Amino acid sequence: MDLLVDSLLSALLLVASMDPEMVAIVAVSLKVSGISTVFASLMGVPFGFLVAFESFPGKRMLITCLNTLLALPTVVIGLFVYAFISRRGIFGPLDLLYTQKAMVIGQTILILPIIATFTIAAISKIDDRYRKTAMTLGANRVQTALVVFREARFGIVAAIIVAFGRVIAEVGISMMLGGNARGFTRTMTTAMALEYDKGQFTLAVALGIILMGLSFGINLLFHFFQGRTRV
Repeated sequence: MDLLVDSLLSALLLVASMDPEMVAIVAVSLKVSGISTVFASLMGVPFGFLVAFESFPGKRMLITCLNTLLALPTVVIGLFVYAFISRRGIFGPLDLLYTQKAMVIGQTILILPIIATFTIAAISKIDDRYRKTAMTLGANRVQTALVVFREARFGIVAAIIVAFGRVIAEVGISMMLGGNARGFTRTMTTAMALEYDKGQFTLAVALGIILMGLSFGINLLFHFFQGRTRV
């Protein structure tokens, strides 16, 4: 019990002092997770909107596959990407392994199904009368799609927030593809794992406090936008 209390107090002091190493680790986490979320959103939102808005053969099977990918373990994604970017892989000459770019690739793959699935759910909840009314008033296909997108915007933003919360807390992909290099690819979760292995809990607890604070803020945003979708 004393160890926990001492570690917590030391961690709070470390957070308050804005330790340079801790700040660098948090910065890497935010940078990699933020870029991954942007890339996944640019691909996932249009794809999810297209799947929800259009009718085509195999649509249900595609949605089922996307739902299945939501449970895809991070280790599987790490192994998959590693096979392509390692020295013996197809993209080996690009020297992507153990870089932030490799982490971004893996994390983008991880949250792409999340954003696409939540976007489909957000679009599907929109009353079909919006679409019919827009077409009755003379709107073309693109204008009708924009009307539906506007009504679903809060649900789509919530999807992006959930994806960011998922990716910033993952550890498998960051460890396997980033290598946990100090000052370069070390994220909050990989640093916490390393400090635990070393038996030094102060930095690990400090990063845990920051991560919990970020998670709390992300959940507040999610519930805010989720509430707006019900208005």
